[in-house]
Amino acid sequence: MKLGILTQPLFTNYGGILQAYALQSVLQSMGHEVKIIRRDPKYLSIRFPNSILLDIKYYICKLLRRKSGAKSAQQIKYVSSQTSRFINKYINITESLYTENQLNKYIANNQYDGFIVGSDQVWRPAMSPNIYNFFLDFLKHDPARRVAYAASFGVDNWEFTEEQTQICRQLAKRFDAISVREESGVYLCKKYLGVNAAHVLDPTLLLSEEEYTSLVIAENELKLNGDLFCYVLDMTKDTMACIATIKSSMDYSDYYCMPDYKDTPYNIEKYKHLCVFPPVTQWIRSFMDAKMVFTDSFHGTVFSIIFHKPFWVIGNKNRGLSRIESLLKIFGLQDRLITIDDVSNTDWSKQINWKEVNQKRNLLKELSISYICNALKH
Repeated sequence: MKLGILTQPLFTNYGGILQAYALQSVLQSMGHEVKIIRRDPKYLSIRFPNSILLDIKYYICKLLRRKSGAKSAQQIKYVSSQTSRFINKYINITESLYTENQLNKYIANNQYDGFIVGSDQVWRPAMSPNIYNFFLDFLKHDPARRVAYAASFGVDNWEFTEEQTQICRQLAKRFDAISVREESGVYLCKKYLGVNAAHVLDPTLLLSEEEYTSLVIAENELKLNGDLFCYVLDMTKDTMACIATIKSSMDYSDYYCMPDYKDTPYNIEKYKHLCVFPPVTQWIRSFMDAKMVFTDSFHGTVFSIIFHKPFWVIGNKNRGLSRIESLLKIFGLQDRLITIDDVSNTDWSKQINWKEVNQKRNLLKELSISYICNALKH
């Protein structure tokens, strides 16, 4: 089958990029022709009729972006230059489709046998360029197969407006098969969308450690120095204190795989080259070389599991804890989630029973791949 995957915009989110790569790889291994449909958000811009006003336009846009925190297309392109190399080399993806008209035109000119929505937070309105597109509203009466694989709402509460709920409820009922990434998603689908959903693994967990290692080898990523890999998306005084405690207790040195400066519009203007995200394969290598991982990220947790690294997750309610809680629960690793209040009482040397984790993962992997196969059958 010729399949189109609709997922979150791919720029600098390592987990987002690799879940798209993983789902594509799994589908290709089944013999399908796969392409990621790149539905990207429109960038903040202002049109002026006269070229004389270009300087005024530049400064007004810069002011508005700085106020809103939105980056320009040029800034995003620059900070994602390294991650884009991976996307362009390893992911079969369309050109960016910024508008409804561009998306509709692309679909009309390209015949697909089916569409898969997933994974990541595709069903979180605040995270998607157009939430209705992620319920395949653009297909209208197209007979193509409609599947949601490991779709995520990101949180365990309902963030849709009443209007969005009504429209998405109707669109969801047109799907041939729906699966979600979190246990709470099964409940949300039933209560608010009126559909049944299966609980499956994130696509990244469907590939082996060796398949990720082969990417690192192919890109000649050098071994990293350090013991404690810290992948923290929201660094605070509390998380810094926690890192310091682990380093002291375990006699570890820490290392990171993030830009030196946060990629805000202001920082990109002032410290441009220090805001570029490292390559995707360097991020993977960071897990390979770690003795321990400390993270607040869903996919940081996933790759710790894939590479069998002792890890600790610091709870981050702002990013939605349900994703991580659901992931840890299926592997029986709930005790790896801590809060700042747990730091003084945590045994950092506590080991993980990887034999049990692997048994659970292999079973769930088999069920998840079987789900994909059945969902694509006519």
